[in-house]
Amino acid sequence: MLDTKIIRANPEEIAAKLLTKKYVFPVVQFKVLEDQRREVQITTENLQSERNSRSKSIGKAKAAGEDIKPLLAQVSDLGTQLDSAKLALAKINQQLDDILLGVPNLPHPDVPDGDDEEDNIEVRRWGKIPDFDFDPVDHIELGAANAGMDFESAAKITGARFVVLQGKIARMHRALIQFMLDTHINEHGYNEIYVPYMVNRDSLMGTSQLPKFEEDLFKVPFGERDYYLIPTAEVPVTNMVRDQIVDETQLPIKFTAHTPCFRSEAGASGKDTRGLIRQHQFEKVEMIQVVKPEDSWQALEDMTQHAENILQKLELPYRVINLCGGDLGFAAAKTYDIEVWLPAQNKYREISSCSNTLDFQARRMKARWRNSETGKPELVHTLNGSGLAVGRTLVAILENHQNADGSVNVPAALQPFMGGVTTI
Repeated sequence: MLDTKIIRANPEEIAAKLLTKKYVFPVVQFKVLEDQRREVQITTENLQSERNSRSKSIGKAKAAGEDIKPLLAQVSDLGTQLDSAKLALAKINQQLDDILLGVPNLPHPDVPDGDDEEDNIEVRRWGKIPDFDFDPVDHIELGAANAGMDFESAAKITGARFVVLQGKIARMHRALIQFMLDTHINEHGYNEIYVPYMVNRDSLMGTSQLPKFEEDLFKVPFGERDYYLIPTAEVPVTNMVRDQIVDETQLPIKFTAHTPCFRSEAGASGKDTRGLIRQHQFEKVEMIQVVKPEDSWQALEDMTQHAENILQKLELPYRVINLCGGDLGFAAAKTYDIEVWLPAQNKYREISSCSNTLDFQARRMKARWRNSETGKPELVHTLNGSGLAVGRTLVAILENHQNADGSVNVPAALQPFMGGVTTI
């Protein structure tokens, strides 16, 4: 959530910045509600002051032997007016909160202007695109050829956009998770964390999935409350610091976690309906950092490099993209997408997204740190990044390291995690 003070100071300027994200801020409605809020708040404060003054007068009048009935009636009437004013103020504040919860984070000045992914800016590339002396096939065909990918059984068990992995392909999927976690822990200094796969509504509000993206979530009614299957480990892991004041010596906090992710893909009808690219359930190794405000931009660069390191070790060509305003996520101030090369599609596809949300999530979560210089609590900055999406990494390995006979070479860095297997 944005700082209300900043919006109040210059709503037109904020509205202009938000247009970079193709979001139209309701300036007129906000100003009207703000005027009403100030007016009712002044009335509330005046009524409170007056009632307090009259209440004190009751004691003095009683001590002097005076008739206090008129004063009691006045205090009672002031109490009724005060209750009414408080109710009106609460309604106005709720309307303002409803607006603010729907306002995305402000984009960083480095974010390029643009409408969609076609306007994203390439930052760098790494690796050589493979030059096959045969026609490469996609991961679906490779999975079938190696008896390792069964979409029909998954559809029978559950439905569309699920998969059953078997044999060496299932083993490679598991090995990738272990490889990613070990790399982030041993080389990048992250602390592994295991978290629930279901969260409550407050957690999703804290990381900004709610209220805007409820249709993309799987809700699980449970008694008198609702749980939600996590769309990403970002939700439970980042909420570890919700409602906390973190000691300065604990920062930066760097967590990595492997979890399944569950997404309804409500807005993705017709996209990537075949294969592993867009599933309702998929695995991901996530990186989360909680840092001091002055450290967050360097943390974004570091986190992006940590994700790149995984791809480099797996010998997978990729490029890094600076997302334009129209493609930038709701909570992000700036995002680097990492896109891996997929030979069967003859294009780069997203495999990681690394974002700095600044204090946007922290303000919702009331996540703070105590500044040793001032002794006062301040909002932390939170960052999240995929390190990596496991299913898409599996796809990239199958397609980039395939052979003419349908076999697949296992990258050297992954072989120790597969018991020395070199080919599947």
